[in-house]
Amino acid sequence: MQITFIGADHEVTGSCHVVNACGKYILVDCGMEQGSDEYENQELPVDAPDIDYVLLTHAHIDHTGLLPLIYARGFRGHVIATEATVDLCRIMLRDSAHIQEAEAEWKNRKAKRAGREEIPPLYTMNDAEGVLQHFISCSYKEKINLTEGIDIRFSDAGHLLGSSSIEMWISEGPVNKKIVFSGDIGNIHRPIIKDPEYIRDADYVVMESTYGDRYHNTETDYVQALARITKETFDRGGNVVIPAFAVGRTQEMLYYFRKIKQDGLVEGHEGFQVYVDSPLAVEATQIFNKNRTCCFDEEAMELVEKGCNPLQFPGLMLSVTSNDSKAINFDNRPKVIISASGMCEAGRIRHHLKHNLWRKDSTVVFVGYQAVGTLGRMLLEGAAEVKLFGETIEVEAQIVKLDGVSGHADKAGLIKWIEAFEEKPEKVFVVHGEDDVCDNFTRCLRDEHGFDAVAPYSGGVYDLADASCVREGVKVHKAKHSVARKVSDVFERLAAAGRRLMTVIRHNEGGANKDLAKFADQINSLCDKWDR
Repeated sequence: MQITFIGADHEVTGSCHVVNACGKYILVDCGMEQGSDEYENQELPVDAPDIDYVLLTHAHIDHTGLLPLIYARGFRGHVIATEATVDLCRIMLRDSAHIQEAEAEWKNRKAKRAGREEIPPLYTMNDAEGVLQHFISCSYKEKINLTEGIDIRFSDAGHLLGSSSIEMWISEGPVNKKIVFSGDIGNIHRPIIKDPEYIRDADYVVMESTYGDRYHNTETDYVQALARITKETFDRGGNVVIPAFAVGRTQEMLYYFRKIKQDGLVEGHEGFQVYVDSPLAVEATQIFNKNRTCCFDEEAMELVEKGCNPLQFPGLMLSVTSNDSKAINFDNRPKVIISASGMCEAGRIRHHLKHNLWRKDSTVVFVGYQAVGTLGRMLLEGAAEVKLFGETIEVEAQIVKLDGVSGHADKAGLIKWIEAFEEKPEKVFVVHGEDDVCDNFTRCLRDEHGFDAVAPYSGGVYDLADASCVREGVKVHKAKHSVARKVSDVFERLAAAGRRLMTVIRHNEGGANKDLAKFADQINSLCDKWDR
């Protein structure tokens, strides 16, 4: 009965934890790292074909983005998540696969011209489609018997449509333990979705700490703030550009602009247009509407019951095709442009920044977390110029951050969530925060609130029977290993296929001799073809 920490340990992205209990390997999240994360994640302690289940806290790519990769390496278990999370993953994993293929194609065009060897994408659309066939949806509050000795339940984490904290009950021999994974804990009083639910008991808690060192500005009226920024920018003749995550933050912005439009808060520009330039965001908005009954909060549902779509209003323009996107920047009228990605690392937002960053009359409004090393973080930290599509762009536009517009709880919200446990857990594992934040929040839990808290590094292993540390994690800097890792990715995929073959062979033990002989002949024929 052990837990191994793999990703988002002293880092904010790439969440992945492995529970080994009752003869099963269970991943809680399987996320992709985003931005220039400082530390190298350790490898999974189990081959992909031997992973039995993946439980997802929510659909964001930093919690789900490597699912197609483990599928490519032989995973064929079940992926379990709430219905809304499953719906969102269907569009987000396909979108991620498209990005992987497009980036590989772009790099390979350059490699071909330089006479270098081409590289494959991290994974393909076929891998994304394949893993999606293994998804199983569940409802909030539904207690599920996962396997003999393990039960699970999903509770609303209030972070994103369908987001969850996951409770896991484990009975192995005489030992009975409950472990709770917080997922990303939501900020209270956010529009559209419900506030996070609180869990009352656990032996162990794995909790995030993204904003464990700061407090949100709860006094900001975001409708008024956005209206003021929009009016001032339009009066100058510029555009308001909002980098926003396609799933979650874009829908919040639509909610606010519907209110701004309804109340006529941008005087002199009442007919202004709001462009959502992201096919993914357009699809995600449809999924929000589909799941409104189980996920919308009371205020949003009141609008729905009155026949008002809380995410739609006059002047809303949905940009789907690349031609639609290009046309936006040839329209000289002041406008609001909401586009992904939220950290400005990829996607159409980079084109809009190219067209607007040099303009003194335009404003770029950041409404979400910007990871270290991302273009968004550089702009917030005052970069005088940036490079986009090989061209140096001077930053003349106003750069604004709306503090408190976050899907994550701040320090007060995190403390409220952990203090809701009626008895203190045996141990609290602090994850999903930048290096200093993890350490500081862990000290806060220990010194100020009396919790036995620790912030493990990737590779750390703990025995859940007695809370003992089996192996310390390692603090390995990424830069030292990145080149070697890129070279080995393709061979690793081949090696993983070989390990999956051994798993399949073991599964066929006791089969009919005729079938086993045919299987052996097929393997030998393949070996004859490739043996060098």
